[in-house]
Amino acid sequence: MSRARARRPAREARGGDGPASAPRFRSIRLESRDGISLVTLCRPGARNTINLEVVNELRAALDVAARASATRALILTGAGTAAFASGADIRELRDRRAADALRGINSSLFLEIERFPLPTIAAVNGYALGGGCELALACDLRIASESARFGQPEVGLGIIPAAGAAYRLPRLIGAGRAQELILTGRIIDAEEALRIGLVNRVVPGDRLLEEARATAALIARKGPLAVRAAKLALQAALYGPEAGHAAERLAQAILFESADKREGMAAFLQGRRPRFKGR
Repeated sequence: MSRARARRPAREARGGDGPASAPRFRSIRLESRDGISLVTLCRPGARNTINLEVVNELRAALDVAARASATRALILTGAGTAAFASGADIRELRDRRAADALRGINSSLFLEIERFPLPTIAAVNGYALGGGCELALACDLRIASESARFGQPEVGLGIIPAAGAAYRLPRLIGAGRAQELILTGRIIDAEEALRIGLVNRVVPGDRLLEEARATAALIARKGPLAVRAAKLALQAALYGPEAGHAAERLAQAILFESADKREGMAAFLQGRRPRFKGR
C-alpha cells in the first residue's frame, strides 16, 4: 500500500476535534477529544507487532492528527495489556531484502513521529521490544506501566536495531548502557527503565492511559505556539549548543510578536487562566 493510498480514507472522514476524527483503519484506532489524539495499535493477537499495514496506517493517523486544528498532543499505545508493540512482524521481516532496508520502512516512520510538530507520548503497556521499543524512543515522553518490558533483541535474530535505537538510545541513557542493551539483547523491566532514564514515569497498569492523558492535558493547556517552538528548539539543540542557542533566539523572537504571548502575560498579571488561540 502506498503512502497516498493509506491516507485516502483518513481524508474522507469528518467530525470530532478536527478534519478526520474517525478514519477507517484495520490495525490501529484513532480517537480525538479534548485536544488529545490517541492512537492505539490494535493487533493484540499478534502482540501488536508492526507490519507494513501498521506503518502505512500510522502515517495516515499522523496526517489526520496534524491537520486537526484542535489537536495539542498525541498519545501512542497498544491494545490490551500484553504488549505496547512487541517488535516488527517477523514473518514480514524474514522476507525483506537489502532494498527494503535501504527504504527504511520503519525508521522513516519513526523519524516522522520524532519530527511531529506536536508533543508525543508513548503509553507503554507490556512488551516494547525491537521496533516497539524504537517506536517509544521516537516519542517525546514515555510513560510505562509497572508491567512494561523494554529491549532491543535484534542481534539474536542475526540483524541489528535499525529504526533509531543506535542513535536515540545512547542519547537517552548514555552510550555504555545503550551498548549493553543492544549487544546483549537483554530485556529490562519498567523500574530499571526508569532508573536509567529510558522512561519518564512508571504507574500501575490501570492508571497508564489516565496518566498519559493527564500529561497530555497539561501540555494542551499551555500556549500552543510556545509548545511547538520549544519542541523545535529542543530538537535543534541535539546538533550542539550553537544550533540550540540560535533556535532558542529565533523561536523567542517569533513568540514575542505573538498574540499568545500577550494573552499569556496579561492573564498572569490579571490572575486568570489564559485563553490561547495559537496565534
